[in-house]
Amino acid sequence: MSSVLKIYALFIGSALLMFGGGLQGLLLSVRGAEEHFSLLALGLIGTGWSVGFVAGSISVPMLVKRVGHIRAFSIMAAIGTVTILLNLMWINDVGWILLRAFSGYCFAGAAMIVESWLNEVADNRSRGTIFSIYVTINMAASTLGQLAMSVTGTAGFVPFIVGAISFICAVLPTAMTSTPQPRPISSAKLDVMLLYRTSPLAVIAAFACGMTNGAFGTLAPVYGYAQRLDASAIAYLFSVTAIVGALAQTPIGRLSDSMDRRLVITALSGFAGLVGLLTVLINPGNGPMMFILFGLYGFGAYPLYAIAVAHANDFARDGEFGRVAGGMLLILGIGLAIGPILASWVMNAIAPVGLFIVTATFHGALAVTAFLRMKVRPVRDARGRVRFRAMNAEKGVSPGTVTLDPRAEDHQDDLPPERPRPATDRPVIDASPEPGATP
Repeated sequence: MSSVLKIYALFIGSALLMFGGGLQGLLLSVRGAEEHFSLLALGLIGTGWSVGFVAGSISVPMLVKRVGHIRAFSIMAAIGTVTILLNLMWINDVGWILLRAFSGYCFAGAAMIVESWLNEVADNRSRGTIFSIYVTINMAASTLGQLAMSVTGTAGFVPFIVGAISFICAVLPTAMTSTPQPRPISSAKLDVMLLYRTSPLAVIAAFACGMTNGAFGTLAPVYGYAQRLDASAIAYLFSVTAIVGALAQTPIGRLSDSMDRRLVITALSGFAGLVGLLTVLINPGNGPMMFILFGLYGFGAYPLYAIAVAHANDFARDGEFGRVAGGMLLILGIGLAIGPILASWVMNAIAPVGLFIVTATFHGALAVTAFLRMKVRPVRDARGRVRFRAMNAEKGVSPGTVTLDPRAEDHQDDLPPERPRPATDRPVIDASPEPGATP
C-alpha cells in the first residue's frame, strides 16, 4: 500500500481519462442516433476507435522515448480534449468517424504511459496489488462516466464540455507528481503465430470477444434508443451491464483456476449466446426485462477475455507470457474493428435487435470450439497454470497492460531463445516442473 500511495497521481489521472472516455463513448452512440446517422456510420465510429487504438499501441512508445512520460501524457490528454470538443463543433458522421480514431489513439497512448509508469514503481510484492487497483479504478471510472450521461443528457453542449473538463484535468495529477519518470516504454510483442501454436482456442476466443464486445459496446446504445429509452435509461442500462460483468470476473476467474478453463469458457460463452438469443426472441421493450437481459449478458460476456488470456498462458512456455498475451491483443483489436461494421449491416438488414444475432452467433461458435478442444487436448496440470487476473477487454487493454500484469513478472524468460518448441501443439503434461522453472 505504501507503493500505491506514492503513485496515487497516476491512478487519479487514469481515472479522469476513463471517466471522460466512458461518457464520450456512450454519448457519441446515442447522440449519433438522435442526429439520424446511418447504422453503418455508427458502426464505423466504433471501428475508428479500434483502428486508432492499435495505431497508438504501436507508435506511442517512440513518442515517449522522444519527449518523456509527462509530456507524452499531456499530449494524449490534449488530443482527447480537442477531439471531444470537435465532436461538438462538427456534428457529422464522417467527421465523427475520423475523430473517433484520434480518441482511440489518445486512450492507447495514455494507458501505455500510465501502465509503464506503474510497472516501473511496482516490485514483485506490490505488482499484484497495483495491477488490481488499477484495473478496478478504470472499470469504476468508466462506469461512472456512463452514468454521468443520466445527469448531463445528450442534447446541447453540456455533456461534451463535461467530457473535455475530465480529459484536461487528467493532466494535473501527473504534472504535479514528484515520482521520478520511468525508463522508455517497453511494450509487448504482438506475436500471433506464437499464440496460435500455443493455443488455437485462444485465437478464436480473442476474435470472438473482439467481435461481440466491439458490436455491443458501439451499437447496444443505438438498440436502446430504438427501444425508446431516453438518455438516462440508456446510461443506467449500460451501467448495470458493466457492474454485473465486473463483479462476475473475480469469482468466475478464481473458479477457472481450479478446473479446466475451457469448460468455463464453454459455459460462459454458451450462456452469453443464450442471452443474446432470448433477446432476439423476446425483443424486450423499455421495461425491466431489458435491464435483466443486459445484466445477464454482462455476466456471461465480460469475463471471457480475461479467462481466455489465462488459458492461453497455461500452455505457454516460460518467458512467453508477454508475447502470447500481446498476440491476443492484436486479434482482439481486429475483432473490435470488424464487429461494429458487421453488426450495423445486420441491424440495418433485419432490425435493431439483429445486434444480438451477431453476439449470439460468435458466442455460440466460441462455446462449440471450446467444447471440442477439450476432446483434442488434455487439461493443463494445476501446478503449471498461471493465476487469473481481471481486466476490461471492451476498450481498456493495451500492450502496457500486458507488461504491468504480474503474471509477466512471474514468468520471465529463463530459457535460451533458440530452444525449440515441440512440433505438436499438444504438450506432454508432466507433474514435475523443469529445473529452474516456476512451480
